[in-house]
Amino acid sequence: MAPTPITPLYTATATTHGGRDGHVRSSDGVLDLPLAMPKELGGKGGAVTNPEQLFAAGYSACFESALRLVAGKAGKRLGADAGITASATLGKTPDGGFGLAVELKGILPGIPLEEATQLMHAAHAVCPYSRATAGNIEVKLSVAQ
Repeated sequence: MAPTPITPLYTATATTHGGRDGHVRSSDGVLDLPLAMPKELGGKGGAVTNPEQLFAAGYSACFESALRLVAGKAGKRLGADAGITASATLGKTPDGGFGLAVELKGILPGIPLEEATQLMHAAHAVCPYSRATAGNIEVKLSVAQ
């Protein structure tokens, strides 16, 4: 199945030199960070970021926006204390390669669990990150209790 074409609204551009132990910089210079492979993957770790953290940050921000959109359409107002925690996991695949898995945990104080779960699934249907990864990585949705 061919991807659905889009009408561009915004393009973010970043360049990395040195891979996982390098440096990443956005075209506007706002993002300008050293990278290091985590100790868990045999790297030096330290007070620097890595691709999985950047992916988790982007996914959580995008998903929370989608969540606020669907909640608003359902007549629900989410307070400033609502949020999304994204955990991006890098792991081995059965074929010996590498893959990602993500857990998105909704922080929805004051929203009953069943309703919060429905909102999470509705957000998953419209979030651009969720749509981009659909069928490609395991994404688990949950709600913080």
